[in-house]
Amino acid sequence: MDAENEVLVATEVAAAQAEDKNENAALVDFKMVTFSLADKDYSIDIMHVKEIAKAGRFTYVPNTLPFVLGVYNLRGEIIPILDLRIFFNIEVPPRDENKLENMLILQVEDQKFGVVVDKIDKVVGVRRSTIQPPHPLFGDINIKYIDGVVESNNRLYVLLDITRIFSSKDSLEPGAGRLPQYEKPQRIVQQPGTARPAAVNNAPKASSAGGMVKSPSDIAKSIAGGAAEESPVSVDIKFISESLLTYKNFYVTSVNSSWVQHRYLEWSKETKKNQIQNSEDADDFLKTFWSPFTNTWWSKEYADAVSKILPDNTAKQIVVWNPGCGKGTETYSLACILKKRYPDAKIRIYAQDIDLLNVSNAGLMSVPANLASDWYGSCLTKKANGEYTFSQEIKDSIMFEYHDCKNTNALPMVDIVFARDILSLLDEKSQDTVVSDFLEKMKGNAVAILGENEEMPESFNFGESAVGTIVAYSKD
Repeated sequence: MDAENEVLVATEVAAAQAEDKNENAALVDFKMVTFSLADKDYSIDIMHVKEIAKAGRFTYVPNTLPFVLGVYNLRGEIIPILDLRIFFNIEVPPRDENKLENMLILQVEDQKFGVVVDKIDKVVGVRRSTIQPPHPLFGDINIKYIDGVVESNNRLYVLLDITRIFSSKDSLEPGAGRLPQYEKPQRIVQQPGTARPAAVNNAPKASSAGGMVKSPSDIAKSIAGGAAEESPVSVDIKFISESLLTYKNFYVTSVNSSWVQHRYLEWSKETKKNQIQNSEDADDFLKTFWSPFTNTWWSKEYADAVSKILPDNTAKQIVVWNPGCGKGTETYSLACILKKRYPDAKIRIYAQDIDLLNVSNAGLMSVPANLASDWYGSCLTKKANGEYTFSQEIKDSIMFEYHDCKNTNALPMVDIVFARDILSLLDEKSQDTVVSDFLEKMKGNAVAILGENEEMPESFNFGESAVGTIVAYSKD
């Protein structure tokens, strides 16, 4: 793109973001920046575009996804650079190190990053009503990333849904670092093939419809004097289940029904409510569900408990599967624990998430200085500028990947599955699919660790051992 065109686009971006109305506002109510990928026309809502730039020689970051070219210093701000062509599996011509790349600097939520495209064209204004629904024939990319298609000056543009590509629309906001108020029963050992402990068997279970399974008392009353009326708690739990699914994509199944029952009684007493009426209620209901230190750094006590639950293993390499890794604090914490727990082994962690922005930025995560004096200290190194980062050994042990655990996963056999809180965000069929994948990939002496308020689905038969409220599941 020549300098004259670059100035034109930059001017249009500034004008649109300032919402400067003009005489054509009645007709043109949507502006987009257009560009090309493999000679096809694409566009992005101009409100996401901060500026355009040309740059090259990006700073390489090891163990990042293939479409992450590196990082770039944008006037003192370090931002990740992603190649949309690689992300969409579009063929990329051989890269010339001395050639400057065409970049769009985008802002999604509170994150800023650059995307590399073939050519940046111009700013196009259209009527929002002319944007048509997407169709798979309009592009080489997955239809879920397309917001629509629109024609302008005899050219058909595929409008990309940047928010869907680079962030999680339905992301939850777990209460970081909150310890769950619901304390699971202390389970020492359950051998495969034996019945669940009484504390587990007696816990209320949810039916597939989201309601309560009738207790023996209810059944006895039905036999003695006709059908018993469904208790108010049963009705409310069904509504609670439906509301959690509607507002937070949270599925009440045998994986979490014990916690949901306990939390309902606690929550209804606290709030004087019987139903979840909005997203804020759902957040409040779930705030004690998330495992300790979700999306934040772990305390030494919690790290010691996780270390203690891990089995003895003399293998030369310890392979870990960490689906739902989030922003990476969990994965780095786990890597530090594994380094100390298995000092003579090579650690390999496959950390996966469906939030593209999270996995893209995880390798760039900054480390607070106070961690240097905490239990993390031996795993950190001090940079020339005085800031701290994880040692190269820790970084090299982690592979952050964009992947949905519901899909086929080409991983090697693993020693540890660390999957906190992700099963509850899957429907019952997907839960069975994912747990079956756990079983298939777990070595004979491997363990799987779920969220602290989750249990393995009832249809599977795992052995269990516990340290406090942390439970490790083993194969037959």
